[in-house]
Amino acid sequence: MRIGLILYGELATLTGGYLYDRMVVEGLRGLGHEVTVLPLQAGPYLRRIGHGLSFGLTRRLLKARFDLILQDELCHPSLFLVNRRLRALGGPPVVAIVHHLLSDEPRGRWLNRLLAEPEKRYLASVDGFVFNSRITRRKVESLVGGERPQVVAYPAGDRFACLPSPEAVAERACRPGPLQLLFVGTLIPRKGLHQLIQGLAEAERGTWQLTVVGDPECAPGYARQAKTLIAQLGLAEAIRFLGPCQEEALAGVIGRHHLFSMPYAYEGFGIAILEAMGFGLPAVGSRLGAAGETITHGGNGFLLAPEDRAGLVGLIQGLHRDRSRLAELSRGALRTFAHRPRWQETTMAIEGFILELAGRSKAQPLIGATRPRLEAVVRGVGHAS
Repeated sequence: MRIGLILYGELATLTGGYLYDRMVVEGLRGLGHEVTVLPLQAGPYLRRIGHGLSFGLTRRLLKARFDLILQDELCHPSLFLVNRRLRALGGPPVVAIVHHLLSDEPRGRWLNRLLAEPEKRYLASVDGFVFNSRITRRKVESLVGGERPQVVAYPAGDRFACLPSPEAVAERACRPGPLQLLFVGTLIPRKGLHQLIQGLAEAERGTWQLTVVGDPECAPGYARQAKTLIAQLGLAEAIRFLGPCQEEALAGVIGRHHLFSMPYAYEGFGIAILEAMGFGLPAVGSRLGAAGETITHGGNGFLLAPEDRAGLVGLIQGLHRDRSRLAELSRGALRTFAHRPRWQETTMAIEGFILELAGRSKAQPLIGATRPRLEAVVRGVGHAS
């Protein structure tokens, strides 16, 4: 099967969405499919909308004679006009990989309403969806309904080898010293690093240390503001920045920590949460977004409401003092990870879905057809197991 994948920038970019796309590409190629990655240039939002005004991309996609086109949904400004032309000209079916909606990110309501219009037009222009979580599916259905074929294919966390045993994570939890907290994410406002810093400033000094792993260059102004805030609060000795980490280095970093801490991040899924659980790290995540599809409150971590600093302080200080409780949560994290799908399962679920979709497109129009409710690889969701 000849498949095209459209995304912004480079597939090797170190974020969860790009990791998902990359693992799907590698998996589909491993299953014998020919996958061509078609990168688009990112830039200001209005300039991206301008991509669709040209017929060049439409001609390129038709000339390639793909059997199916996958598109990262965050490319929607560039593609909703292109998809309309493809359908009019009898092009191949188009499937959107939806990590999260741009118009659902935390920002002013009026701006999200403005952003929702082109996003809605894009979602209505595709023939099917690959969702990374149930919450993402519900967000899309709130805009365009649920009649299109779809699959929920959860991300996996098994790209690392040599994961620890329950005995090893319990021993790590009981080592003396400050609670070692870990933040892994691009340094952008949506990830909530500034809120985490403000919350930790209210906790007792000496009970915690925070390591931040993530690229500061996506929003350099925001990264500078976070470091300025740390200096103003007198936390420079308690917080260190490592920058982006490649796979081998990241595994070493995760394994040295006690608790994955991103309680104020809005996530469409949060692959880093699941990967951290593979190393026995309980996670503190947000009640907003899809973190609750991995985190069971009190079983393998905790969920906090936005702006709940008091809850964060209580958790940090309580787990610092009660290491047996931390060890119990760490074992719960390992059990959750053990019951989640692997990348091979995720890829095979997507493969089955797109093969069926491509086959059906040759026999009948897809829009309005009875959709397959494929709840792929959802075992263990929402439970520590």
